[in-house]
Amino acid sequence: MCRWLAYSGTPMLLDTILYKPAHSLIDQSLHSKLGVETTNGDGFGVGWYSEDNSTPALLRDVGPAWNNRNLREMADHVRSPLFFAHIRASTGTAVQQSNCHPFRHGRWMFMHNGAISGFHLMRRDLTLLVDPALYSDIEGTTDSEVMFYLALTFGLDQDPPAAVAQMAGVVERAGHDHGVALPLQMTLAITDGERVWAFRYSSGHASRSLFYSSRVDALRRLHPDIAFLRDISEETRLIVSEPLGDLPGAWNEVPEGSYGVVQPGADELHTFAPEPA
Repeated sequence: MCRWLAYSGTPMLLDTILYKPAHSLIDQSLHSKLGVETTNGDGFGVGWYSEDNSTPALLRDVGPAWNNRNLREMADHVRSPLFFAHIRASTGTAVQQSNCHPFRHGRWMFMHNGAISGFHLMRRDLTLLVDPALYSDIEGTTDSEVMFYLALTFGLDQDPPAAVAQMAGVVERAGHDHGVALPLQMTLAITDGERVWAFRYSSGHASRSLFYSSRVDALRRLHPDIAFLRDISEETRLIVSEPLGDLPGAWNEVPEGSYGVVQPGADELHTFAPEPA
């Protein structure tokens, strides 16, 4: 499987989140504690937004994140209020740049940890459901990218939770049609550059790990001596596959079968279930 993080809040050098934490995503690429695989070295990707452009920039490569000099160089110089980062452990599809997350379409970014079980059986059925106007934009061969384009087809621009619920529903229906009892395993993040939606769901109700950071004001009260907490806004939030450290009170598990929204003002947490196809 994979590991990922989503950051939203005070504009920050990517280095601060990618490299500096004790159990950073770079450390997780070699020493994952909660993932299916300890090592996640089948590629990586970072996507971020700038004030000058509504569409995100991407840096993706097929090598491991832990020794990529371009990633190290870029992380020291790029500052963003919202970025995604992903380290990949392939579930069978090719190790190639077009299969590295995050995926991008217009202003949208998408990244995923998990798999569609039996994807080779239902690939044709699922890709034929993608809007023909979007189909030619699919570049890679992963189940994750097909999930993204199905969500786009089902109205991601209008209602992201409903689009993801419909996507999950057709994946489960296709799986059951092909005799796959538990087709879907997903923790995924989606953003339009302003809000971030994060989902945790699996057909077997045993989803991969996912955590969100506590409110900044609560952490300041718990840890008044930590300078980093004084320098970030109360809107700052992280969503991660694994906690980036062991700071008491900092991390909360995303409940099974739920999704959250990180947005200006109050964040939200809701239950999630696929829409029956």
